[in-house]
Amino acid sequence: MTTNEPAVSGAALPGIFAPAFEYLVDTGQRSVLFLDVMRQRGLQYCEHLAQTAPHVLDYEVELIVDGRNLKRPVNYGLVRIVPPAGVEIDLKRRPFVVVDPRAGHGPGIGGFKSDSEIGVAMKAGHPCYFIGFLPDPMPGQTIGDVARAEAVFIDKVIALHPDADGKPCVIGNCQAGWAVMILASLRPELFGPIIIAGAPLSYWAGVHGKNPMRYSGGLLGGSWSAALTSDLGGGKFDGAWLVQNFENMNPSNTLWTKQYNVYSKIDTEADRYLDFERWWGGHVNLNAEEIQFIVDELFVGNKLAAGRIKTSDGRVVDLRNIRSPIVVFCSKGDNITPPQQALHWILDLYSDVEEIRSYGQTIVYTVHETVGHLGIFVSGGVAKKEHSEFSSNIDLIDVLPPGLYEATFEAKSADTANAELAGGKWIMRCEQRTLDDVRAMGGNTAEDERRFATAARVSEINLANYRNFVQPWLRAAVTPQLAEWMRKWHPLRFSYEAFGSDNAAMRVVAEAADNVREHRKPATEDNPFLAFQETVSKNIINVLDYWRDTQESVSESLFLGIYGSPALQAAVGIKPDADVSPKPEMSPEHRKLLETRIAELKSQIASGGLKECVIRGLLYVGMARGMVDERSLEALRRARASVAGSRLTLAQFKTIVREQFFMLLLEPEASLAAIPKLLPPSEAERRAGLDVIREVLSASRDKISGETARRFDRVTELFGLTAEPQAKAS
Repeated sequence: MTTNEPAVSGAALPGIFAPAFEYLVDTGQRSVLFLDVMRQRGLQYCEHLAQTAPHVLDYEVELIVDGRNLKRPVNYGLVRIVPPAGVEIDLKRRPFVVVDPRAGHGPGIGGFKSDSEIGVAMKAGHPCYFIGFLPDPMPGQTIGDVARAEAVFIDKVIALHPDADGKPCVIGNCQAGWAVMILASLRPELFGPIIIAGAPLSYWAGVHGKNPMRYSGGLLGGSWSAALTSDLGGGKFDGAWLVQNFENMNPSNTLWTKQYNVYSKIDTEADRYLDFERWWGGHVNLNAEEIQFIVDELFVGNKLAAGRIKTSDGRVVDLRNIRSPIVVFCSKGDNITPPQQALHWILDLYSDVEEIRSYGQTIVYTVHETVGHLGIFVSGGVAKKEHSEFSSNIDLIDVLPPGLYEATFEAKSADTANAELAGGKWIMRCEQRTLDDVRAMGGNTAEDERRFATAARVSEINLANYRNFVQPWLRAAVTPQLAEWMRKWHPLRFSYEAFGSDNAAMRVVAEAADNVREHRKPATEDNPFLAFQETVSKNIINVLDYWRDTQESVSESLFLGIYGSPALQAAVGIKPDADVSPKPEMSPEHRKLLETRIAELKSQIASGGLKECVIRGLLYVGMARGMVDERSLEALRRARASVAGSRLTLAQFKTIVREQFFMLLLEPEASLAAIPKLLPPSEAERRAGLDVIREVLSASRDKISGETARRFDRVTELFGLTAEPQAKAS
């Protein structure tokens, strides 16, 4: 192209030839610009990998602890996020620690942009830290070593914030979710609330026709393929293979939509595409021991929720040991970690909500309707809504009485009562749920569970055979040069590097792209050839989606047929009608501790003062609603200083709430009857305490009515006061 005007312009051509010429010019220019985007993508990939500690965080960071210097060195590190200009951090607020997944990609997705988990937490005033990793593991590094290092990191954060009102809130994204849960079960004293986003914990769970990825291990014959891949990599597992698994799940997006979206919107989408590809192409490695643990113990074995994982020192990983509130964020649109895999660990562990409470656990979940797996971490809409609300209301979650809740979000409007008590554009409520609500999402039958158990047994047999008959000679044959060649020529890596060379061809593309930008002539939106282009694109997507759906249907049928075979099940020792996923029993130690605690709580029913009576009365009345609203918490936070004349710390308040809650569960009538004996004689003090209860209850709605009003009237009488007209049911 030259800077001169073309000899023939599209406007000078008759009839259909004018839009045709316009479209040809446009599509030719878009093709050149698209090639240039691919060139930038390749150069960006090479530059990213050349960095010592590549990441995609959109913030400056300060290294706090380098995991390579620990007694058992790991390639992980703890950094402090430096707040950007204009963001004020309150050092008395609990810190947030984001742990990114090591699932084939590099670190940083939790702080990928300003509207991210880290971004919204800092906007809420919380100090933020990030646990990331380097591309290559340390020699001999294991999952246990990583867990010990992360404990050191969180302990360091606690030490840096001695005045914080609560232990750190730890966010585990995707594969980091199970790692955080394992550590929290082993070191519960380190954790404040835990948020696990898009994290699989019950790996066999799902529904027929929707969740095909869970069949992959069985269809490959088990985890021997992971061992083979690690051996071909010279003892390292190339994370590009994990990314390839994600890519294979949506061929229309991988093979067409992702690239076509850039090509068709080349003037606006290039920067967004390149930003995302910087993370998507940042492949990292795992040690063979690490990936084998993940596949054997989690993906194929499904041993986490069952309590069948042991540490190197013999400790059993029991998720029931976690004492911090657990927030589970999942989505119906997530085909990698569907809601069943994110939530069915609750069904694996507990028979009912009372059993959840017997372990003192608070579990809050929220299910997004549409967002995909990556959208949970990178979607600005999700960050501004769900993550922002969780960050702003983490104290609400921390003081919830033990039980199972669903977090729901309601947009604020002109009709919202006491809207000033809720920050942001949404109001979060935590509504009580039962295990039946989780079961209603669908899940496996007993027959399905036996199929997966059969696949796990077959995996163990195949892995043993591989290790005995193939692994020794393969390890001897693979040289470091061959292992490096295998990594370099992985199809995903090659797709980046093919355009990343600074050769003559790429220089021609760059020059042509500069010329095109100077003389860009996009086609008008009403050009009929653009409409035809869109039609062709939709047809390609439909064909690829049909291919995917057919492949998934065949895969499911094969898995169900092969591993549902009575002959195969009998051959590997799975008995007909066997319960292959029994709930772990309560240990004698915990049962004894529970009995002791119950006796202790009953003995304290007649102990306390005004603050205990206020919280006891508030819980009794609030139980009628079955939910807690963030406006109520804000009202309580503002009133906290006036109760008994002194401000309770969050930890003190949480302790009192839990004690009074359990007293009401164990001995409701005795707990209420004790209130008049515990109250101070001063009517003014009792009136002030009752006013706190009324203000908190009224914060989420205009009037106290129904059963709530009847309970409030009873508390008013117990406080020795007369009910006021505005407290009466209308």
